[in-house]
Amino acid sequence: MVRPALAAAALTLSLTLGLNGAARAEDAAPRPPHQHWSFDGVFGTYDRAALQRGFQIYKEVCSACHAVKHLFYRDLADIGYSEEQVKGIAAQYQVNDGPNDQGQMFQRPARGSDPFAAPFPNDQAARFANNGALPSDLSLITKAREHGPDYVYALLTGFKDPPAAFKMNANMSYNTMFPGHQIAMPPPLSEGQVTYADGTKATVAQMSHDVVTFLSWAAEPTLEERHRTGFKVMLFLIVAVGVLYAAKRKVWAALH
Repeated sequence: MVRPALAAAALTLSLTLGLNGAARAEDAAPRPPHQHWSFDGVFGTYDRAALQRGFQIYKEVCSACHAVKHLFYRDLADIGYSEEQVKGIAAQYQVNDGPNDQGQMFQRPARGSDPFAAPFPNDQAARFANNGALPSDLSLITKAREHGPDYVYALLTGFKDPPAAFKMNANMSYNTMFPGHQIAMPPPLSEGQVTYADGTKATVAQMSHDVVTFLSWAAEPTLEERHRTGFKVMLFLIVAVGVLYAAKRKVWAALH
């Protein structure tokens, strides 16, 4: 009687695991389609126009909820802004400073040496303003997610109306890319939401591509420098191999 009981238990366990695996597979997000990014590959570089448009999207849309804690205003010089422009952008924000001579904290316009201002003073305030959901910091978002830029782009463009039979929870939005297809963030982008200074048409796809480019730079601002260094190292190694090969030929030619 022991063996039938063990067999039944094994069958029950396998069915349970199979059902759980099927549920996980259904809830798992699909692999995002690959997009063309200027910074891909060993010779990739950041498109400065796309970076500035992406910063505009972050500034006018994303910064209402999401911080980029690792960026300083002075870093914007790396994406093509002049020193005066950086000062002007920073001065639009107020930051805490002090204490002053009276021992009091005070507010002042931000400077280039200040980190980007956060939208909320703390996580509790952020959760309270977003129905209990904590907006993620975007500093490293393209590094923290599998498939990085492709995933973030697919998420931003993946908001759709749910299927008729799909049961939505309260205060959730349907997204084809998010695991489980329910996300607390409402669709952040809509057609013509911003006016680009360079005249580029602000479609959802264009805005998503631009802001992902900006966030990829925020996560890896030294990418271009690494690529240049890597190219120089490879060039040096190629020359060194050629010189060593020529020296070897000369030495062995004398021996023969």
